[in-house]
Amino acid sequence: MWLDAILAYLHFAAILAVVWFLAKAWALLRAGAQAIDAPRLFHANIGYVILLGVVLLTGAARAVFGIKSWAFYAHNPAFHIKVTLFALLALGSITPLRIFHGWRTARLHAAAYRIPLEEWRAARSWLMIDMHLIALMPLAAVAMARGLV
Repeated sequence: MWLDAILAYLHFAAILAVVWFLAKAWALLRAGAQAIDAPRLFHANIGYVILLGVVLLTGAARAVFGIKSWAFYAHNPAFHIKVTLFALLALGSITPLRIFHGWRTARLHAAAYRIPLEEWRAARSWLMIDMHLIALMPLAAVAMARGLV
C-alpha cells in the first residue's frame, strides 16, 4: 500500500515538474527572438526532457508494482491513449531541443548571433503542441482510473 502511494507521489511530482519546465521554456520564448537567453532556454528544455524520462519510469513502476495489476493497464484503451499522447509529447520535444541547442551553441561562439525569426516561431509552435498534448493526458488518466473507456 505504501509502495503504491510513494510511486503515485513520485509520478505526480514528476508530472508537475514537467509542466513547470515546459512553462519556463514558454516564458523564456515570450521574450522575443532577439531577447532570448539561449543558455537558460536550453537548460529549461533539458530539465523538461529529463523529467519526461522520470515520468515514464515512475509511470512504468506504478503499472508494474502498484496496486492495480498490469492486466488493468494492458487492456485499458484509455491507457493506450495516454501512452500514445506521451509518446507524441516525447517525440515533439526533440525538435525544440535541437533548435535550442543550436541557439545556445551559436551564442557561445558569437555573442551577436541573432536567432532567426522562423526558428523562433517554429520553436513556439512545437512548445504549444506539447502544451496541448500534456493538457489532454489528465483526461485520459481520469477515464482510465474510472473505467470510462
